[in-house]
Amino acid sequence: MTPPPPALPELSAAEAAKLAARLGPEMFARRVAMQQMIEADPGSPAAGPVNLQRIVRRAKFFAQVLRAAGLAPWGRRNLLAIRRQENVLRLRGLPAAFHGVRLLHLSDLHVDIDPGVIPAMQRALAGWEYDAVVLTGDYRAHTRHEWATALEGCRVIAQALPPNIPAFAVLGNHDVLEMVPGLEALGWRVLLNEALPWRRGGADLWIAGVDDDHTYHTADVAYARAVVPRAACALLLSHTPATFHAAAEAGFAGVLSGHTHGGQICLPGGVALYCSDTPRWLLRGPWTYRGMSGYTSAGAGASNVAARFFCPPEVTRHTLQPGPATV
Repeated sequence: MTPPPPALPELSAAEAAKLAARLGPEMFARRVAMQQMIEADPGSPAAGPVNLQRIVRRAKFFAQVLRAAGLAPWGRRNLLAIRRQENVLRLRGLPAAFHGVRLLHLSDLHVDIDPGVIPAMQRALAGWEYDAVVLTGDYRAHTRHEWATALEGCRVIAQALPPNIPAFAVLGNHDVLEMVPGLEALGWRVLLNEALPWRRGGADLWIAGVDDDHTYHTADVAYARAVVPRAACALLLSHTPATFHAAAEAGFAGVLSGHTHGGQICLPGGVALYCSDTPRWLLRGPWTYRGMSGYTSAGAGASNVAARFFCPPEVTRHTLQPGPATV
């Protein structure tokens, strides 16, 4: 007999079972265990590099330095100056019905990091046209405790988007599984190691999404790709670009991701002081790997510290064109 999935206190047993079936039982159990460990003991050695106590101490120290140096207001102004970024995403095998289609790419919203983030996003999105929305994770600013505030912020963002267009999303390392029903109630289809066809003009573009591969290590790229017809054009949503190698091996035509914030705190010229687990060539903007196109969003918000330096926040519109991949 198959054991029941681990419990998620804020979801019903039926809701937890559905999430387990979608994510895969093994990945679901791993993620729930890690969520519970982080919530109970953020400094546990079991978390490996994900030591939240160390991260929080570092963030508080840096915030104090910014205030003492008089730089905090400048950093906040930078955070709220969200720019519109345009990109051509070339996908090999792209059906003709999708040539010129535009995707709005939102990433790392962290809507509860500062009360000015949501109005800034509303201004950035006003009047922009696109055919679908993709969201690559990190909807809340913190990684523990309540998440209802972030869901409410996402509701406001969803109201700023056109109704009745497709919206595909994945979770990030700041997000918990309990957020999925609330996000999907907004019309954002969260992909948990899953793939769905987006039909247009009698053709399909497959949109796949994997779970977080930074903190939870629950991304299963091959599992997500398995339902996609072998010859179909498929685009992967992954919170972290670190899945690029597995995506290429699985035959994806492109990858959209975030997580890095482009460095968030950079030196003049955009030289990042910290790159997390990401190679610098994947840090932000367009990239290619073995004929596969990719784009790493610098993100629209900020984490840990409500400031940016020499790394503007962005919302991105990708115009789809047939391959080969170029940068």
